Amino acid sequence: MFDTHCHLQFNAYKNDAEEVIKRCNDKRLIMNVVGTQKDTSGQAVKLAEKYENIYATVGLHPIHTTSTEVDEEEISFKSREEVFDYEFYKKLASHPKVIGIGECGIELFHLPNTADRTQIIKKHNESFLLQAKLAQELDLPIVIHVRDAYEEMVKTLKSSILNLKSSISGVIHCFSGNRSQAQKFLDLGLYLGFTSIITFPPRKTNPKPSLDLLEVVEHCPLDKMLIETDAPYLAPQKYRGQRCEPWMVEEVVDKIAEIKRLSTSEVEHATDENTKKLFTKIK
Repeated sequence: MFDTHCHLQFNAYKNDAEEVIKRCNDKRLIMNVVGTQKDTSGQAVKLAEKYENIYATVGLHPIHTTSTEVDEEEISFKSREEVFDYEFYKKLASHPKVIGIGECGIELFHLPNTADRTQIIKKHNESFLLQAKLAQELDLPIVIHVRDAYEEMVKTLKSSILNLKSSISGVIHCFSGNRSQAQKFLDLGLYLGFTSIITFPPRKTNPKPSLDLLEVVEHCPLDKMLIETDAPYLAPQKYRGQRCEPWMVEEVVDKIAEIKRLSTSEVEHATDENTKKLFTKIK
């Protein structure tokens, strides 16, 4: 089984990373550790060098293109502004266990109080295009972060395809939109990555987003689905309140199987094959 998106290099695991990795090994899990800026990308590569069942994706998260306060359920921090350094990431991505570029994209959920929305989108677009160019140069897929920006991301992708004069190979990480939004990404040939958000019960005050997402899972072609945790974030409903660990991706498999009326082995096999088709450097 694969967890196609986790952050084992984050501080949430600084005291017990070895134990967490052992629990993942016990379940024969293969992990893609994803970078968010220079230091975490470098740390992802170091983990990949050390462990046979770990691979790395390197890149600049849109939240780190500006300096802003980030307050999530699991963690709070201030992002560090960074400009995408093409040559630095190109060298890092030349490592044989780097299988993708990202995560990169558009982030409009966390905006500085004084932010100009138009300028933020422009900055995110510029960073994304550079990373898409690098992914094309190195023949690697791209891991795409989208939050509160589905329509903007579709426009950026279409613009990037025109600029690169080529299609883009990649996955929409942690997809949580509706069926119409999903179809626009599928039409571009992208995979959809599903996390434990699909295990959360609908909010009584606003159930529509959850119901919309479950509808996406139901109708998304099985051969376009990837499974991921985004650990240490988004622990499945069964483990809510705990730190998420990559092996918990099994809960995502179980939920997809339930929704699509398939066996867990069918979902696991299909998503394994999808992962290997997208991330072709996985051995």
